[in-house]
Amino acid sequence: MINIAEIVLEPIKLLQKSAVVALHEPDLSGNELAYVTDCVTSGWVSSVGKYVDQFEQNLANYVGVPKAVAVVNGTAALHLALLLMDVKSGDEVLTPALTFVATTNAISYVGAIPHFVDSGKTDLSVCPEILATYLETHVVKRGGVSFNRETGRKISALVVMHALGNPANMQALKAIAKQYNLKLIEDAAEGIGARIGNEHVGTVGDIGIFSFNGNKVMTTGSGGALVSHDLELMKKAKHLSTTAKVSSEGFFYHDAVGFNYRLANINAALGVAQLERLPEFLQNKKLLADYYRSYFGTKDGIRFIDPEFGGQSNYWLCAIQIENIVTSDFNLVLDRAHKDGIMLRPLWQLNNELPMYQQCPSMNLTNAQRLVSGCFCLPSSSGLAKNIYF
Repeated sequence: MINIAEIVLEPIKLLQKSAVVALHEPDLSGNELAYVTDCVTSGWVSSVGKYVDQFEQNLANYVGVPKAVAVVNGTAALHLALLLMDVKSGDEVLTPALTFVATTNAISYVGAIPHFVDSGKTDLSVCPEILATYLETHVVKRGGVSFNRETGRKISALVVMHALGNPANMQALKAIAKQYNLKLIEDAAEGIGARIGNEHVGTVGDIGIFSFNGNKVMTTGSGGALVSHDLELMKKAKHLSTTAKVSSEGFFYHDAVGFNYRLANINAALGVAQLERLPEFLQNKKLLADYYRSYFGTKDGIRFIDPEFGGQSNYWLCAIQIENIVTSDFNLVLDRAHKDGIMLRPLWQLNNELPMYQQCPSMNLTNAQRLVSGCFCLPSSSGLAKNIYF
């Protein structure tokens, strides 16, 4: 493919104002410093403080649930979500092969077995049509419970990841989960600000999680959260994330195996400030997506990855797919980008190919393999929008 590196990198170079163009960097130019300074001055910098309460309430209001529970990171949130959905050791959990490894690791934390499923031809998330066809022949139901015909293990949950901030086809996946009596867990680690109609991602299934790592649309430095419309479930999430301590019974009385997954007040202060600016971030990222789409839309054999199913993306990472690109040209693009200080990135390695998960059950992953071999994630910091000149 002639000059493919130049074609891919040209629109990014037009935005480049420094030696390095990061894949995604935070913007901390709002009230972040003021709120963090307030934490330091007050001395409330650890796991208790007004900013934790404020961040949880503001986040719940934003996504449209009665309560959110802030935790130390998105992986911890996933771990708790699986526990709260009563996923047991030895169960199988349907999960995308095309995802960041944290999704799969969290399944392992509870002793369950990942069962990998394919993406759509053009959609990076779990494909409901392919999944439905697969389950018809690979699942047997007994007493309303689904079992893997081959392994005999119970299949207790379906995890859906909203890849790169593009919403999955949740209504179709929700119907499948209901048909097979599966708990539906939304990994919306990358999804803050993304919506499906009037519903925010993470609030459509039984439980959802977010990540606020430093490379996300908004950040708490390191942090995550759980959300659900079930208030009692969120109360239990808060309890388990705070070492299952029962204060009314004494200083050191705990009624369950809990976890020290509490988000620090100083991190929550960042989150409060970042939520204030989230609409601005989302607007800038849409401008950047429009810019990339306009450029790549004129290039034969290159597709800008847009949300489908009526979803509204947050464009956490803008991405393109190049048709029929060979491995040598794919690597050439990456090498050239990094030499030019442009932090272009491939998608994740399929999780079923990782050494610790190679023996796990898996359907045919034709679409996921094709996507991995042809997709690039483009620099997507919201601040890049100020460099656009249409």
